[in-house]
Amino acid sequence: MAAQTLIDKQHPSPGQAYVESIRLIDEEVLKQQTSENDDLFLWLRFQARRGVADAQQNLGRMLFWGQQGVSPNLQAAVKYYKAGARKEENPVSMYDYAIVLLKGHGVEQDIPKALKFLNKAAKQDFVPAINALGWYYERFEQDYERAVQFWERADEMGNPEAPFNLGVMYSLGLYPGKRADQFMAYKYYLKSARRAHTDGAIRLADVWIRGIPGLVPRLPLDAVLWTKWASEQNGYLGALLRKSLEAYLRQDWSSALIHYLMASESGFAVAQFNLGYLCEQHAGSLLSPAFRSECVWRYYNLSTYSQDPAPYALIKMGDLLYAGHEQRKRDVKAAAEMYKLAALRDEAQGWYSLGLLVQEGVELPRALLTELGLEEPLRADNHSVLIELFRRCRDHENAESYLPCSLALLNAQLQLVLRHHSAALKFTSAIGMAIVSIVTVVTTLGRLRGLTSHNGLRV
Repeated sequence: MAAQTLIDKQHPSPGQAYVESIRLIDEEVLKQQTSENDDLFLWLRFQARRGVADAQQNLGRMLFWGQQGVSPNLQAAVKYYKAGARKEENPVSMYDYAIVLLKGHGVEQDIPKALKFLNKAAKQDFVPAINALGWYYERFEQDYERAVQFWERADEMGNPEAPFNLGVMYSLGLYPGKRADQFMAYKYYLKSARRAHTDGAIRLADVWIRGIPGLVPRLPLDAVLWTKWASEQNGYLGALLRKSLEAYLRQDWSSALIHYLMASESGFAVAQFNLGYLCEQHAGSLLSPAFRSECVWRYYNLSTYSQDPAPYALIKMGDLLYAGHEQRKRDVKAAAEMYKLAALRDEAQGWYSLGLLVQEGVELPRALLTELGLEEPLRADNHSVLIELFRRCRDHENAESYLPCSLALLNAQLQLVLRHHSAALKFTSAIGMAIVSIVTVVTTLGRLRGLTSHNGLRV
């Protein structure tokens, strides 16, 4: 499947769509979805016809890749690419037009003109154009020395494709002045994969399946995860995701369920998350309570095994594991593991939920505390751990976590005072803490005024 994805990417067709990993909780992204008859698309087209470069660029990419709900139309996309490139001001438009000219996608191949626009975009330090020049010299001129120069430069600037290309050169022994070196190739593939490049991920997985004796151990599980991620970039599966999302946006819950189910059973992590969310939020009238409960558990759980699981899914699975299920026993240890993973992904709810576990008397494993960065002085006893967890939750950048985490922290500190001081001091401390609590609440309410979201902490 991963290998077929690479082949399909080289041959765009109306049956494919750009893979947009949109989760149904991403409200801002959902608002940006459009169609050829939608006001957003019509406005962009009006702006593009007036010569607005950003509108030409956005419309070209939407039509070329089939993004944001727009059907692919290569010929129309090329017109917008050309209009933007001819001004020779916008490096993105020049690069996009150069690539379709270089490959002959939707237009007759014109290599000299493509090279002209690539050079102009590269002079503005547009990194994809610099990488593309390397590809031109390797593919059309067989000038490996110049190709490597461009790729090394693009790699230093963070381009994901350049290290893949350099890895191939090392692997085939084509790197100027160097012998074939599979370990150097591996290091470049790893860099490319970490920058989310599909080809790099597949080559990396291939190395991890076999290993390199004495240099790279076999890592079959990691290889499977990277191969799965690469497979999820397939344009035909992207079209299935698009159908699922369109059904959801028009509130056709049964169609959305069927399409997300097909995508989920193909292994799509985003589809698995969305199916779990759909069963949880919108399938009450379509599914029996037992089936709905099983759907929520199964697909949120499957989505957590992806390369980059959604913190929302981790928290949800933590809650489900903590509460138990008709056919599954309560598993507090597994719940804590899910909350930990969410906290490590910078999710305030993860810290808060771990704090609630400790507050209920759960002693978190030392290995888990170590992973969270809680050093020995911070875990002297359960109360020290509790205060640190709520403190990290309070100090999170998410403004909406500030109030509940601050109140939880104040409560934990008050309990500590009540444990260690005399009756008189307990009374005085309680009064002081109450005053501080009131001030904190008033300050926080002012800070949060006007902010609304469905992603607030669950208490």
